[in-house]
Amino acid sequence: MKARLILQDGRVFEGQHIGATGTAFGEVVFNTAMSGYQEALTDPSYYYHLIAMTYPQIGNVGINSKNLESKPVCASGLIIREYSPIVSNWQATLTLDEFLIKFNIVGISEIDTRALTRHIRDKGTQMGMITTETGTIEEMMAKLNAAPKLIGTDLVNIIGSEKTFDYVSPSLVPPSTKKVALLNFGAKYSIAQELSYRGCAVRIFPATTSAKDILAYEPNGIFLANGPGDPEPLTYAVNTIKDLLGKKPMFGLCLGHQLLALALGAKITKLKFGHHGSSHSVKNLKTNRVEMTAQNHGFVIDETSLPNNVTITHLNLNDNTIEGIACENLSAFSVQYHIGSAPGPGPHDSEYLFDQFIQQME
Repeated sequence: MKARLILQDGRVFEGQHIGATGTAFGEVVFNTAMSGYQEALTDPSYYYHLIAMTYPQIGNVGINSKNLESKPVCASGLIIREYSPIVSNWQATLTLDEFLIKFNIVGISEIDTRALTRHIRDKGTQMGMITTETGTIEEMMAKLNAAPKLIGTDLVNIIGSEKTFDYVSPSLVPPSTKKVALLNFGAKYSIAQELSYRGCAVRIFPATTSAKDILAYEPNGIFLANGPGDPEPLTYAVNTIKDLLGKKPMFGLCLGHQLLALALGAKITKLKFGHHGSSHSVKNLKTNRVEMTAQNHGFVIDETSLPNNVTITHLNLNDNTIEGIACENLSAFSVQYHIGSAPGPGPHDSEYLFDQFIQQME
């Protein structure tokens, strides 16, 4: 079946459909990773995104139950150059096409993903749609223009859990007396897993939980998780973080990093086409070491807005944007990129940050 990718600026790519039929809307971003499409599709940070994989052939490792980052598929759709129906991974239980059909995710293949990537780099990230409908471009553009926009929308409130629960570790490491309160803006499974591997007992709280209820748990530390979309509408989370600052050691990741910055008084700006992939070079300014990182974000801290008590700890070597901050007098730090990718494709260079967080709790 034919499918079309239609961008907000009117650019149209025609190809073949994979996965479910129908129409999917979202912000179109390109991911430069060679592998890890399963982790990307199930990463809550990709909610309301159409992911274009720049690697030319996708699907050869299929889907397995071990590398899911959340229960449902979070991305709105998938864009690839060539689909591989042949699966060579011994752990695979489904093909990519079967997985997309199972979770009603619309995809498109056989398009020029290089041309799409160049277009996004030149014109900037924008809304788009993947559709198998046969309506005119004018009719499809009318639907796209009526779809919700990512900027200004509270996506965390849409996907967030309303329940507080304790993470049950699959590891054999018995929990220690260190208790971590994880504020869930769209946390990947691997975050709680990494903390559990290090002997922490992890209780996961909804994003709307008050500071009073979090502190009633008597945690040794507070973790601000990743999540999707624009941090600006999340005023309730920013206010909670303000109330928690200085009371317990705090570690923020991805969206949690942006929310911590807002709570400290900084501002957030939108990147032209964002950082999405698993091989972004980041410099640790404390050690002068370069780390390979996995990234998925479209917003960044405005360096000129940082208050004097906040130090920049990590920089992106591609565009010199801020990748990490620390506020030592409040025992708080954060990084923009993702860590805790086990058992996924990596990289693992920055997992020492979990150990740093535990040292602060001690």
